[in-house]
Amino acid sequence: MKKLLTLLFLLLCIYITEAQQSKSDLKLISGYGSKNQELNDVLRFEGINYLKLKFVGKELKNKSYTLYVKEIWDGKIVKDTVVFDSKNLGVKAFEKVNDSVLKLKVISKLTSEKKLKLNFKFPRFGITKEYKAIDSNDYSLRNMVDESNMEISYNKKFYLLAYILPYEISDGSKSWCEVGTSGKDIENWGKKFGIKHYLIFEMKFE
Repeated sequence: MKKLLTLLFLLLCIYITEAQQSKSDLKLISGYGSKNQELNDVLRFEGINYLKLKFVGKELKNKSYTLYVKEIWDGKIVKDTVVFDSKNLGVKAFEKVNDSVLKLKVISKLTSEKKLKLNFKFPRFGITKEYKAIDSNDYSLRNMVDESNMEISYNKKFYLLAYILPYEISDGSKSWCEVGTSGKDIENWGKKFGIKHYLIFEMKFE
């Protein structure tokens, strides 16, 4: 009996150790807008989203990184594409993170041509993309890691951002937070809330 208990104890210790080792050290620190209040007023007036993200992790150094986007219309994924892959940028110095910190700024707005325009600005390069949208000024860029408490780790995709329309309540009011905090079933938000269109951005470090 003692031998059995000892064996079970050792197995439990091994399990706890492995769980601790497998837990990712990757963290995301985020901020919205500018420290300058007057600039924030201008951003809001112009309908510009300005999001600052900082990834921090001991194992982040020497990782490549890829950003993906899913375009969802009427509850269905109509496109699932790569926004960029650091390995394919054509500049060797940009292929991998060179520190334990990676900063990213995202600036976005709805253009006069009714497209969602986003600029992803890293310390040494930036990429601008445009996506089809509906005729609405209600789009909002949301940080899914914070708002929906998404887990992030290395070597697998994780939800990072969502560019969404609000949930229109029967009394005529609109809610973005009710959508963003509704859980991890992001790809079915369109069906659940009757949202015509939204974008989901995923990221992967490997």
